[in-house]
Amino acid sequence: MHNFFYFCYYIIITQLETRIFDMKKKITIHDLAKMLNMTASTISRALNDHPKISQETKELVRKKAEEVGYKRNLIASSLRTGKGTTLGMVVPRINRDFISNVIAGAERICREKGYSLIICQSEEDLEREREALRTLLHSRVSGIMISISAKTNTSEHLETLIKEGVPLVQFDRIRPELPTHCVVNDNYRAAYEATQHLIDQGCRYLVHLSGPRYINIYEERCRGFIDAVSRVQNIRYEIVESAITREKGYEVIKQMFEINRYPDAILAASDYSALGAMLVAKEKRLMIPHQIAIVGFANEPFTALINPSMTSIDQKAYEIGENAAKLLIDTVENPSKIKKPTKIVLIPQLMIRESSTIQNGLSDKKN
Repeated sequence: MHNFFYFCYYIIITQLETRIFDMKKKITIHDLAKMLNMTASTISRALNDHPKISQETKELVRKKAEEVGYKRNLIASSLRTGKGTTLGMVVPRINRDFISNVIAGAERICREKGYSLIICQSEEDLEREREALRTLLHSRVSGIMISISAKTNTSEHLETLIKEGVPLVQFDRIRPELPTHCVVNDNYRAAYEATQHLIDQGCRYLVHLSGPRYINIYEERCRGFIDAVSRVQNIRYEIVESAITREKGYEVIKQMFEINRYPDAILAASDYSALGAMLVAKEKRLMIPHQIAIVGFANEPFTALINPSMTSIDQKAYEIGENAAKLLIDTVENPSKIKKPTKIVLIPQLMIRESSTIQNGLSDKKN
């Protein structure tokens, strides 16, 4: 009798363990296929939003997958297809409104296409940029988007990636000699229009606070500035390189004022250096814009909030991110297609505010 009860107890426990195991068992794509009386390939295509699968079928499959707790095995999928679902992005600094909006645009496209995005920052340093790229490669990303650092005066490390077959898309700050897709602003046009705006306000002594000119965006902004001032007679102008921080903008303009050189207009290649210039002007009690007009670049949020509000150039950051991600995903998913590098050029917008709009003409200028 004792053995009989023990046997019954063993059977019950075994059945319970089996049921518990079955409950914990992960639902597979083949389980979904049986539940819906479809083939596993149809289920896979529906989950991957294949264009040949009807919207009705896609919704049916997704609903059932959610009901039974089906989770896609991304690692297995990557091994099976030879294509991962993670992309990388290297940016100079994350704590800039322009960059955060680029990331937001890229992340939206990645999410819609079923990709995740890993972000690394170079902190404006070439060696950290190299480290970031190595980190992304060790993470087995399928492709990389990059905006180079202010100290990146070589393309050797990027050339190595290209030779190794890593899909690469450049945006904003680029090395134009590289055969990659890229997304940029028309920086020449933006700087030309901003300079012309200052000239139209009556300014005749203009200073351009530039970044390092081996970086494409700063070279293009500098050319736009030079071409605009060169077409007008009786204009003085100066260019100061590597002045893109608030500290540097403050330092440069303060030194000019100390030797009695008072420009009546400043076009800065960065909102931050423009802010530095504005702080010096306020300390000197100069009237902005009547005695000195100021224009920045990037349309950072603070430009609309300070007093006076700062004229700046909106760089279409979100669109840059969207387009960069689209180009990279297309390259990753269609590696066999032989394509010439695509260059997408966006048109920035001059946001005219109080710091450059002279209502009553220039007056009381210091010479």
